[in-house]
Amino acid sequence: MSRSRRDRRDRRIILSVLLSSALASGLFGYLLTPAGVSRAISALIGVANALAIATPIVLFEVRSARLGPLHRLRRLPLAVYFGIKTAFYLAVIVGGLIVVRVAFIPNALALDGTFRSSLAFAVAMTVFGNLFFEMGGLLGFGTLRSLVTGRYVQPRREQRAFLLIDMKDSTGMAERLGGVLFHELLNDFFRNVAEAALECEAEIHKYVGDEAILTWKAGGALADGDCLRCPFLARSLIEGQRKAYLAKYGAVPSFRASIHYGEIVAGEIGDVRREIAYVGDTLNVAARLLEAAKDLGHDVLVSDDLLAHTTLPAGLRTIELPVLTVRGRAAPLGISALEGA
Repeated sequence: MSRSRRDRRDRRIILSVLLSSALASGLFGYLLTPAGVSRAISALIGVANALAIATPIVLFEVRSARLGPLHRLRRLPLAVYFGIKTAFYLAVIVGGLIVVRVAFIPNALALDGTFRSSLAFAVAMTVFGNLFFEMGGLLGFGTLRSLVTGRYVQPRREQRAFLLIDMKDSTGMAERLGGVLFHELLNDFFRNVAEAALECEAEIHKYVGDEAILTWKAGGALADGDCLRCPFLARSLIEGQRKAYLAKYGAVPSFRASIHYGEIVAGEIGDVRREIAYVGDTLNVAARLLEAAKDLGHDVLVSDDLLAHTTLPAGLRTIELPVLTVRGRAAPLGISALEGA
């Protein structure tokens, strides 16, 4: 699997934001055409404003999580972080508007009504975009899209695969490191898991304590075995950070994982705080499979239900294990251990 899927996802986000901004700003320029300027030129100026302003801002939002110095900004207190972003955004907005006016309009530096209207519109669009990215980072862009479109207002049945990743010996490490340092370890651990999820086109459903829950809808990413590759990619990413983990925590985290496939019911749940919940036997079985991984001495267990709906990737092999009896499930569950070939 190419390690370029996150790059492709980033490009899709960047192109979508730039296209949306250009359309909205072009329409704004067309509707508020100043005297002495044709509607076509005014719309073109609007598009140019959008590209000049949105490009550096969306690149900052998308790439800052992957660049060390910019990523460290996110560790600052929220008020300080937002203050820095606000100053950066204002500089980009004013600078972009001035550059476009110099290119298109005589007497460009005159702060007329058109400039003030453009400034107000650019600020409003930027605030909206900033909220979109912050909410996407908090909820996950897939979840945000589903909430906005109302996809799960009414509960619906879906076929999904679930990957549960649980850190080993988390209690012992928490006692040794203390609460604050262990929290930082969890954050680094989940960051590696999230990187693997992006590469494998998984949705991150939630983090529960020291456990991450990833999910795939039935489709291409499931059929070509990405869900089976994912825990091994996460392990590889963690191993790639071995020196950093040892230097900071004195240990490298490891995990057990289980992967299962079946029907669930997905729907919005909650009132004061809303989220999309998955309800059904599939998640319960995946959790039981994770418990069995510890008992059976294997790090990654996969159900036969999932293996029947996907392709075993090159470089991996399965070891058939005795069937597993799951409480509340009539038929025993066929399972296998998953290992590198």
